[in-house]
Amino acid sequence: MKRSKQRGVAAVELALIIGPMLIAVFGITELGRALYQYNALVKATRGAARYLAQQDLANLSTSDLTAVYNKTIELTVCGDTPCTGKEPLASGLSTAQVRLCDYLTCPITHMGVLTEKDGGSVDLVSVTIGGAGAQPYWFRSMVPAWVADLSFSPIKTTMTARYN
Repeated sequence: MKRSKQRGVAAVELALIIGPMLIAVFGITELGRALYQYNALVKATRGAARYLAQQDLANLSTSDLTAVYNKTIELTVCGDTPCTGKEPLASGLSTAQVRLCDYLTCPITHMGVLTEKDGGSVDLVSVTIGGAGAQPYWFRSMVPAWVADLSFSPIKTTMTARYN
């Protein structure tokens, strides 16, 4: 007789719990996706800064320098060059969100940071997504009812570049 009073209790408990559990699962999934996109952007700035640091910018003509800057921006956005026809590494990422800084474009902060004994200097190069003068990168949530869109703070990688 007791058994008949308990019939259907599990279904009622499931009905009460399933809503909050689904919200938690979708929220965790979306935050994981945001973290994945942030990590992809950090890796993109790192690879582009490495490429820019390996270039001998002082000995390039103006057209070659422009080509190096364009290739660096394409590496940041698409992870490869040329970027034409390719998907960006993160949805919504564009070249307008990328800023480059080296001793030619930002001489006050990036020139002659260290001078070595043999006469060469170590300067800085940096690649930034977002930041001053650029649009921030927005993570667009697939379920905005549960997780709002997020604006990432500027993602910046700075490396040393040695020029002789």
